[in-house]
Amino acid sequence: MNLSNLTSVLAPDNHADRVVPPTGFTANLTLFAAGAMAFLAVFALALSLAAGRLADRWAEELARSATLRISAPADQMITQTDAALRVLRQTPGVASARALSDAEQSALLAPWFGADLPLDQLPVPRLIEVIETAEGYDAQGLRLRLSAEVPGAVLDDHTRWRRPLVEAAGTLRRLGFFSILLITGAMAAMITLAANSALSANGQVIEVMRLVGARDSTIARAFVRRFTLRALIGATVGMLAGVLAVSLLPSTSEAGDFLTGLGFEGMGWFAPLLIPVLGAVVAFGATRYAAGRTLRGLS
Repeated sequence: MNLSNLTSVLAPDNHADRVVPPTGFTANLTLFAAGAMAFLAVFALALSLAAGRLADRWAEELARSATLRISAPADQMITQTDAALRVLRQTPGVASARALSDAEQSALLAPWFGADLPLDQLPVPRLIEVIETAEGYDAQGLRLRLSAEVPGAVLDDHTRWRRPLVEAAGTLRRLGFFSILLITGAMAAMITLAANSALSANGQVIEVMRLVGARDSTIARAFVRRFTLRALIGATVGMLAGVLAVSLLPSTSEAGDFLTGLGFEGMGWFAPLLIPVLGAVVAFGATRYAAGRTLRGLS
């Protein structure tokens, strides 16, 4: 589609305004459809961008962290913990390693066993947090060394559950963009129906214009301009309402980690500005198709 054609359609044209009635059912339907679809598209876009950020953050954070679990008798726990820390600090690619305190381990287990869990009376493994450098470390080699020097140590590099989380966030991002495609298709269908209805209702006007020498391209241009402008106005209002609704979502501090990052951030706030343009392009194509088909049927 040529952008200059769309720009020329949006230019003021008093003759086209007289051909197509400015009010009525088709006008309201086009405005409502464009506004509602733009409103939904804002949320789909926000979900896609948030899911993308979430996937990137999980991939980066989980890829650089691992957990070392030490299961040993109580009289050997301190010795094996110190040995494991020594091995980790000597391993190339390990940026830092520290044993979690009893308070930190209690906080991790509290959702399942309660806050009053007596760690000193239970055979709870000692956990060591391992943070790797950007280059990373040789996990297989580290496991072999730990098995020889710290028999009770088990290294978990989070690979088992990191990949499903990242894949789930990536799938959610793709579903968001797919939803935008469905919304665009639904808007195109509704605008096509509205354009067909308007063309059929103005059949007598079209016949009179043909008798006085008007070409079908001129008539089609009048309808395309009217419906494209309606879609642009409706989509702009819907987009602004959607952005306002997204901006009113609870912040991270209010909603906790579940809604972390949901919405737009940084330059992402400019992304919804593309939605009215997309709505106008869809209306332009849908109305042009409907006008051409209907006018050929009226010949």
